[in-house]
Amino acid sequence: MRLDKWLWAARFYKTRMLAKQAIDAGHVRDANGTRLKPASALSVGQTVTISRGQQRLEVVVRQLYDRRQKASLAQQLYEETADSITRRALQDKQAVEQPQKRPDKAARRELAAIKRRGMLR
Repeated sequence: MRLDKWLWAARFYKTRMLAKQAIDAGHVRDANGTRLKPASALSVGQTVTISRGQQRLEVVVRQLYDRRQKASLAQQLYEETADSITRRALQDKQAVEQPQKRPDKAARRELAAIKRRGMLR
């Protein structure tokens, strides 16, 4: 079965074209880290790494199906590895602990003073 068709059927991407573009961009790799092609043959038991934004999912192919189906059934096509789950949990925890915000007025003044002293360029 084609890799792009399986990614679409497993609901990792909304369309096959988006799956193909992600594969061509190198966001989908096999267990060894080698880039795959959209027409790569996929087999049961194969491990695939999918990068989406900051997340990196490692999934093991459990079933092959070439049609898109309900999300609950699509989740049965793969199993995420334990290492991938713990890595995602740590990333989520770090994202919650360190919210990204703009510096307030006092922080901007401190940065301006450091720049004037020539310590920061």
